[in-house]
Amino acid sequence: MKTAFLLHGTGGNSDDYFWFADTKRFLEKHGYNVWMPQLPNSNAPKFQESLEFVEDNMPVIDHDTIVIGHSSSCPLILSWLQYVKIPIKQAVLVAGYYEPKPDQSTSLLQKTEFDWEAIKGACKNIVMINSDNDPWGCDDKQARPTAKKLGAKFVLAKNQGHMGSNAYNQPYREHELVKEELNV
Repeated sequence: MKTAFLLHGTGGNSDDYFWFADTKRFLEKHGYNVWMPQLPNSNAPKFQESLEFVEDNMPVIDHDTIVIGHSSSCPLILSWLQYVKIPIKQAVLVAGYYEPKPDQSTSLLQKTEFDWEAIKGACKNIVMINSDNDPWGCDDKQARPTAKKLGAKFVLAKNQGHMGSNAYNQPYREHELVKEELNV
């Protein structure tokens, strides 16, 4: 069976993002087994702990695997992709940030520069969806340079804030942009 996984960001869990459940159902209708874990220490995540958790607990991946991340899980996914032995089908990164921000923790950013070539080799189909008015700076200005380095598709979600966090009063029931971009 094909696998997909959805990873939440800092300060939340998969239940905080209603669009995760809708996306899970969408992927299951297309024959995917979907993994939506609770990442460890969500309120104060540590990069190495989160990376090890994903590596130790994720289902078997293959060339049909799709990974979807929100916010701080996006740099975590890019870090994980640097070490993937089997290239995956697609990564969809929503409201991600990729550069340290002086006013926030960089706990899920890796301590060194990303290996862009390794990431591109691990996943040829990367889609980055960012808003132009994200209240935490996870906006299009943050994503565009990274999309360029990766040769990724960039999708601007105009006026969509942080895209769907129930904890921050944006309870999207669905995320149509994500479903439109999925290569199922």
